Amino acid sequence: ADRQSRIRGGRLGRPGSCVAGGAAASFPEGIPVLSGAARRGLSRLGEAAALPLPAIAEFVAPADWTRIDFISDLHLAADMPHTFAAWSAWLRTTPADAVFILGDLFDAWVGDDARHEGFEAECTAVLAEAAQRLSLAFMVGNRDFLAGAAWAEACGLTLLADPTLLVAFGQRVLLTHGDALCLADIEYQRFRIQVRSPAWQAMVLALPLAERRRRATQMRHASEQRHAMGALAGDAADIDFAAAGAWMRQAGAPVMIHGHTHRPATEAIGTGVTRHVLSDWDCDAPAAGTPRAQVLRLTRDGVERLPALAA
Repeated sequence: ADRQSRIRGGRLGRPGSCVAGGAAASFPEGIPVLSGAARRGLSRLGEAAALPLPAIAEFVAPADWTRIDFISDLHLAADMPHTFAAWSAWLRTTPADAVFILGDLFDAWVGDDARHEGFEAECTAVLAEAAQRLSLAFMVGNRDFLAGAAWAEACGLTLLADPTLLVAFGQRVLLTHGDALCLADIEYQRFRIQVRSPAWQAMVLALPLAERRRRATQMRHASEQRHAMGALAGDAADIDFAAAGAWMRQAGAPVMIHGHTHRPATEAIGTGVTRHVLSDWDCDAPAAGTPRAQVLRLTRDGVERLPALAA
């Protein structure tokens, strides 16, 4: 009862459907053709100011919250046991009142029916246990965009639209996974529009679970090859600052928190506006040899970056 009242206390100003894009190799067979409007939008991706602004949902934190933790891009998978262990240990011990997961919790999520077995069932159980003592909120990313209401209910978490304006501690913070703002990666943006289609999602979710798992494995391997070949370099792998600024002006938020790029940083992206980029997590085979697992914590004093196991 306490957990439910805390979740209800965080008011969602406008519920949104939490559907985002996938990687360019995800479920490639039978993708619906882009509409004319979508094609015209893609042709203008370089003109950030001309793109339509998204609807922005609002989440008002309860007055008794004192700490909110943010994580993203854990890419949990059965072959990442140390990352899973670090995440589950942190989730059991964080003193935060709420944890906001801003996408790509999973390396792949193939539908809510996957929650009943194997690794996905383990993760669902960890979240359900954590939800007994703190509030959980989740925004889909480009790897787990098929996560939906049935899984959220099983975990006891609140689904967030992308983007969502968080109003907490007298501050206005715009939350997004970040992939929708990586406008220079036109190939990905084209695919993102496709997988947002309800028809595409219905087609994929109608496939047997085993087939969806097989295709998700193909997606993962293709994504790893793309990164190994340096397909995303320089500005193409980062958000568009002009578009991000337009979102922030619309939301009246001087601060943005996002993930997706795996480039943890805090920096000004314009006059009077700051972004905090969440780190990815890798405690199994980190590229630089040092395990990565960071948390951003929001309090009345602002945003603090912490190692997960010290948070």
